[in-house]
Amino acid sequence: MKTKIILAGCLALLSFTIAFPAPAADTKIEQALRDLDAQWSAAAAAKDLDKTVSFYSDDAIVMPPNEAALTTKDGIRNLWKGLIDSVTSVSWKATRIEMAKSGDMACLTGTYEMIMKDGGKEKGKYCEVWEKQTDGKWKCGTDIFNSDLPASPASSPAPGAAEKK
Repeated sequence: MKTKIILAGCLALLSFTIAFPAPAADTKIEQALRDLDAQWSAAAAAKDLDKTVSFYSDDAIVMPPNEAALTTKDGIRNLWKGLIDSVTSVSWKATRIEMAKSGDMACLTGTYEMIMKDGGKEKGKYCEVWEKQTDGKWKCGTDIFNSDLPASPASSPAPGAAEKK
């Protein structure tokens, strides 16, 4: 009887270990993603366009504020070129990482700061979905960011506003 109880306990422990991987493994992946995101921020800060764009997967989608989503390498590259050309500095830092149970996808959220060439400053937040590629490398598949600044007032009348003649 004692052997059956020990065996049942070992099986329960083994089941638990398989169902819930060791936190150290998750922590290792999370740290690798934090490091990749920091390298990406450093590449943008160095205004290295090729390196900055290299962090995206081949089928990435970027959703900048007040613009249509970008789904082509050229579109994403042009966005970054315009951004890099318009700032004196840009940086961001992940503040939260959530891993998929499968271990092949993660969501990073954080904050960014930019100083524009005209002296303006912008702070905001971002959300990136990173995907583990078939070669084992991590790439950003979805990137969305937006400013904490209040929206600029519209320069044209609101839809449905009556026109005077």
